[in-house]
Amino acid sequence: MADASHGRDVDELSGTETTGHEWDGIKELNTPLPSWWVWVFYATVAWSVVYWILMPSWPLISDYTKGIRGHSQRALVAEQVAELQAFRAERGAGLIDAALEEIRDTPELLTFAMANGQAAFGDNCAACHGTGAAGFVGYPNLNDDAWLWGGTLEDIHQTILFGIRSAHDETRFGDMPGFGRDGVLDREQIRDVTAYVLSLSGLEGPTGANLEEGAVIYADNCAACHGDNGEGVHALGAPNLADAIWLFGSSIEQVTESIANGRAGVMPAFVDRLDPITAKSLAVYVHSLGGGQ
Repeated sequence: MADASHGRDVDELSGTETTGHEWDGIKELNTPLPSWWVWVFYATVAWSVVYWILMPSWPLISDYTKGIRGHSQRALVAEQVAELQAFRAERGAGLIDAALEEIRDTPELLTFAMANGQAAFGDNCAACHGTGAAGFVGYPNLNDDAWLWGGTLEDIHQTILFGIRSAHDETRFGDMPGFGRDGVLDREQIRDVTAYVLSLSGLEGPTGANLEEGAVIYADNCAACHGDNGEGVHALGAPNLADAIWLFGSSIEQVTESIANGRAGVMPAFVDRLDPITAKSLAVYVHSLGGGQ
């Protein structure tokens, strides 16, 4: 039905004027919006204008409008972080002069150190070692009792402060050469010593390898760092090859890769990133995970 006064159709069933749009015989009704919805829309428009005036809103070429309130979320966060740091410094003041063993053995100090250390671990360490500190391939598990550089409180604290192969002058550094890459051993020698290294922890080596030759090659090239029996040397960061813990994997391919091309994992130094209280707290927390010596 057409409404001559408006020149548009009126829907026969609802009596509502249509918009004039039609698809496959379906006409669009020109139903007015509810008045409450319209007023809410007007209110949001008005509020947006007020917000533009009060708060930072509009991007400019090299800056942005600050708003008459001068609010800055960045400044607010900085203020809150400063307050938190001041609170932690006050609560953890006793840790500054306390020895690590004293912190571990004093319940009041230990309670704060554990909470502070756990937070620091999540912020700085979990990305590499995992939220549960179980590690990944190439990143040590901090829950076991295998420590490349020692697992005492002092050892862990030193590692946290100065890192491993980091840019810091006091970093710990150990070099695992690439015996194949550097032309020290040929392919057959690498196969034989791979078999011998795997045999130290009861694993099968490559087919056709000569264990006796591998033992000789190991004694000549590997024992100085890893020990005569593969027990490892903490002072050099040389891992124990006789246990069931393998940082880069225990498959024939992975061990062959380690021997042929070497390994050189890096841990950053945190001495300039963490305050002394947090560094001590983190050392105590990591030590408590189950593998500390």
